[in-house]
Parts: sequence; C-alpha cells; structure tokens
Amino acid sequence: MTTSVEAGQAEPMTLPFPVGGNLIRLAYRELAIAANGDQNQVRALGDITQLPRPWDPPTCTQPELREQLWAWLEDVVRWLNHEYTWDINGTIPACWPQHPHLVHEIAVLADQRRRAGLALNSDLMEEWHRYALPAFTERMRNRTKDHCEEGHQGWPGKSRYTRHTSERSASDRGRAYRADVQTTVTLHAAPLGDGSVQPRLASVNLDTGEVSTP
Repeated sequence: MTTSVEAGQAEPMTLPFPVGGNLIRLAYRELAIAANGDQNQVRALGDITQLPRPWDPPTCTQPELREQLWAWLEDVVRWLNHEYTWDINGTIPACWPQHPHLVHEIAVLADQRRRAGLALNSDLMEEWHRYALPAFTERMRNRTKDHCEEGHQGWPGKSRYTRHTSERSASDRGRAYRADVQTTVTLHAAPLGDGSVQPRLASVNLDTGEVSTP
C-alpha cells in the first residue's frame, strides 16, 4: 500500500484547529481575566459587559477585530470541511457568510471547539464530538436543505419575513401586546377602600437589583 508520504504528499493525518489572529486571542484573554482575575485585573478591563465575545459576532464591533473574526471563522469552516466531512451532505456551503443562522452557529461551534482543545482532559472534546458537532450538522441540513448545492440561492423565507415586519403586522401584534398587558394589570390589581383597583407595580433599583412595591 502506498501512503501519502510515499506518494510525495507529505501531509499529517490530522490538521490543527485554527487559533485566530492576535485580536481574537486578546479578546479571549480579557474574557478569561473577567471570569477568573482578581479585582484589580477585572477593574482594569472597564465595563466587562461590553467585552467582545467571539462566539457572538455582533459584539465584535472594532473593525480590526471583526476582520480577524471573519478570517478565523473562514479557517474554521475550511478545517471542519476537511477534517469532519466525508459525505457531501455534511459540508458547510461556501456561501455560509450569506446565511445568518450559519454565521451564529459556526461562531459558537468554533468557540466550543477552542475551549475543548484547551482543556486538560478529553471530556469537553468528547462532548463536542458527541453533541455539539452532530447537532450543528443536523440543524444545518434541516435549514439549508439543497438550496445552495449549485451556488447560493436567495432567502426562501424572505417574503414571510417581509410580511412579519410590515406596518400592518406590527400594528396587529402591538394591539395584542397592549391587550395582554391591560388584562394582566386588571387581574393582579389590588382593591382600594372605595372598591376601585390600584395596579401593583414594582420598582427595581437597576444598580442593586432591589425590588420594592408600593
């Protein structure tokens, strides 16, 4: 039997998982400090709720970081298609950036694989193989079906989304929301001495989380 090395194709049996650029690694370093650092380290980060999270692309608003995020996910998709795809039905389509559902899911899948690779035992890697990757592949198949086999196709659900966001549809939903709120206020109102009712509304201190009622 002739191996790939003997045939002149010196290639390892498996390829390493892409690590991302400097700003991607910095983002993860800051998130690790926010989770595990001491008070001074965490304070130095500023508002940690605003830290970019690569698994949630909309949080990566800095242009250079955003550019590196797309480059990283492009490498991850290429890696997944090479290392984990044998049958064509499991291949991530080349037009994945034009599918928001795939962008969101690939970012999470990449983050979980990164964490599994950093673990000091194989538990997270087993979970990624057993649950995360197969679940992603199944959802991708169900959502994309065969629409983009010969190239990217337009969004089949666009007309329904357009109707959903239309002024008439939004107005109908708004009336339903207001009716529900009014019904809830009526059902949970506190009776007053004159027989009328007073809504029991709570106020919340957004800094302390303390809830007070009238």
